[in-house]
Amino acid sequence: MGEAAELTIARKPRFLCLHGFRTSGEILKKQVHKWPQSVTEKLDLVFVDAPYPAQGKSDVEGIFDPPYYEWFQFNKDFTEYTNFEECLAFIEDLMIKHGPFDGLLGFSQGAILSAGLPGLQEMGVALTKVPRIKFLIIIGGAMFKSSSVAEKAYASPIQCKSLHFLGETDFLKQYGIELLERCVDPVVIHHPKGHTIPRLDDRSLPTMLNFIGSIQNTLQATEANSESA
Repeated sequence: MGEAAELTIARKPRFLCLHGFRTSGEILKKQVHKWPQSVTEKLDLVFVDAPYPAQGKSDVEGIFDPPYYEWFQFNKDFTEYTNFEECLAFIEDLMIKHGPFDGLLGFSQGAILSAGLPGLQEMGVALTKVPRIKFLIIIGGAMFKSSSVAEKAYASPIQCKSLHFLGETDFLKQYGIELLERCVDPVVIHHPKGHTIPRLDDRSLPTMLNFIGSIQNTLQATEANSESA
């Protein structure tokens, strides 16, 4: 009885949560906790701040309180990055300090990073000191536009189980669709909003819960195999 009961209790998947450009971990936490408790109680979410104070005006000024942070900087075409290697090292340090993590949850700039990191990890150019990323939750995401980064990040299909939020009026929507094409069997939630973290409605909530159930099952199977090995 005790052993059977233990098998039914799934460990919460642990996610490192990467916020959007010129926002903060606290802001992302408030945005994500618009989701019902039936979702958030099933995930172990760790919210952190990016390494660099915002170097310009934040789009959330007047909506969310400062301070605001950014993960790295870029030129007007988004094709050249500054402090990118430092950003990758900073994320790895966070994963060592607060991990181990099963996956990444990202919004906007944090989503671009989250979706690109598994490929960079597979190529051995990032996150070499931490366990492999297994799951992704991508909200308002896109692909890296820097060719030197993209050729490594997307050298092979993204194998992680992934859930993607696509907003009907999101200015990144078409780039989010391009990202989907790089993923193996992505799960997609469409919503009518723009570049935001949407609430979950009667249609999207079951999709979200099914995704969480799927990754819990994967974790259980993986850990059961490792114990029996």
